Amino acid sequence: MGYIHAEIQLKNPRLPKLKMVLAKAMVNTGALTLCIPEHVALQLRLEENNKREVTAADGKRHLVSYVGPVEMIFENRHCFVGALVLGDEVLLGAVPMDDMDLIISPAHRKLVVNPESPNFPHALVK
Repeated sequence: MGYIHAEIQLKNPRLPKLKMVLAKAMVNTGALTLCIPEHVALQLRLEENNKREVTAADGKRHLVSYVGPVEMIFENRHCFVGALVLGDEVLLGAVPMDDMDLIISPAHRKLVVNPESPNFPHALVK
């Protein structure tokens, strides 16, 4: 299917007057978290909560900053998440996608709001 990208907005909810960052995010259901480059963390003035160890695609382990909270917005959905600081582009993983009830449409090759719940995110809680 190739790479899927989506335009998302990132905000620091602790600093509401700070300008949001509009980012082109790579959508990756194989990843779990939101990952942001260091320059985005700096722009949003996000505070490091702690360090996390991550394993990259090449099998190497790295110690990276875990920052937040980050408010993430896509179309009519938003969520609050922490983010790992690494890489050179924003990476949108499965956890924030699930929180906002977003899916990948293979036919359209893009990230979309779940058509079964267009007005509000749906969560299965049983």
